[in-house]
Amino acid sequence: MLGVHNYFRYATHINLDLNRMNYVLSFTTYNRLSNCSTRCYPNKASPTYKKFYSTTMKTYKVAGVYLYPLCDVSTKTIYGFNTEDTPFTPFGRQRLEHKSLQSLVYQELRKLMESKILNRMVEYLDNRISRYSMKSGKCEITKQFLPAKAVHCHHYLPKSLGGDDKFDNLRIIHKDIHLLIHTTNKMIIDHYVNELKLLPEQIAKINLYRKMCNLQNIQ
Repeated sequence: MLGVHNYFRYATHINLDLNRMNYVLSFTTYNRLSNCSTRCYPNKASPTYKKFYSTTMKTYKVAGVYLYPLCDVSTKTIYGFNTEDTPFTPFGRQRLEHKSLQSLVYQELRKLMESKILNRMVEYLDNRISRYSMKSGKCEITKQFLPAKAVHCHHYLPKSLGGDDKFDNLRIIHKDIHLLIHTTNKMIIDHYVNELKLLPEQIAKINLYRKMCNLQNIQ
């Protein structure tokens, strides 16, 4: 649904067409979802939902996840070239770098959305995407941008110790950092500390994560 809105929101009066479509489909939607969902206001919606949609419009809640409303979209204006986007000034270079990063985040975000993770709840998958988007695709320890293939989503408080799949308990980290957080093998620890060239403050943060897992600190 989010992809449909992002694509068609540049069409004039798209809200009229989707409102009409929403009405036509409303009876079918009700019949299909009435036994497995509740219709309510998204008071506990994910950050991604709040970013793109209003929380004052009722929607269906299925397995703890709010469905994006078909009719909640409006026409977005397409702007022309901005003269401030130039590589010849410090401010212009900063703007171009930011736009490039946002484009990369969007590309990798789509890959994450299309990836299949077995035996995971919808809440985990949704909050994983939201967390990656909020952090602009950067590892929460090294602050480096992560392509989709390098992304691991870590439970700050492990599920085995009472943790859950809520947004605040998830962390986006590099897959090698994730291994470093959980391993007890000293050879593996030494290998990745040297290979990743971790700074003292990064090691200190990893130790905080290890402490939550009831593991000893990295020396």
